[in-house]
Amino acid sequence: LESSLLTQPWASVRFGESTFLAKACFRDTGYILLISDLSSVWYESAEAEAVGQRSKELNKRLTVHVSSFLNHLCNLMCPLLAGQPGASTAFSCHRSASGLRLHVKSELSGLPFYWDFHCCPAPLEMVFRHLVRPLIKMNLALHCQVQELISLLLQKDAEIEDYSESGATLSRDRLRTEPFQEETFQQNFVAKVRSC
Repeated sequence: LESSLLTQPWASVRFGESTFLAKACFRDTGYILLISDLSSVWYESAEAEAVGQRSKELNKRLTVHVSSFLNHLCNLMCPLLAGQPGASTAFSCHRSASGLRLHVKSELSGLPFYWDFHCCPAPLEMVFRHLVRPLIKMNLALHCQVQELISLLLQKDAEIEDYSESGATLSRDRLRTEPFQEETFQQNFVAKVRSC
């Protein structure tokens, strides 16, 4: 399950006044949920047997196969992670020193359906694999992309200057641009990031 979770994108979700990043993976054999407020990271991994036990405790009137519970949980969580939570589903969360509990209230087969995700602090290796390493890789990729674009802009400026020195003129004056100043660009970018 965790290797499948690596391929899932992070999604921004709101529970009450709090915003989180979350990702999840559901299978017939269980599920894994990873959730973060960028200060802490919590997770829960539950196999089918544990799901069956908890579903009996929370939904005494419902008698369906564990795979149906898992499928229903997937149908509730996937729209939430896609930014389109179901109108008939309510989510709430409670943080404590021991972890985070995500409460879900919905319906299944016309009966009330309740579920609690019992998330505990994620181990450092999991945080590194799912959050830190991808962020560092993306940061490096974006840095390389910016350097490549800066190089292209400087080449274009040199090309335009060569045309100008050869006597070429613009047919439309509104297309005229100032030569690219890398240092000014970097300073302005840092100032914008700090103000965000």
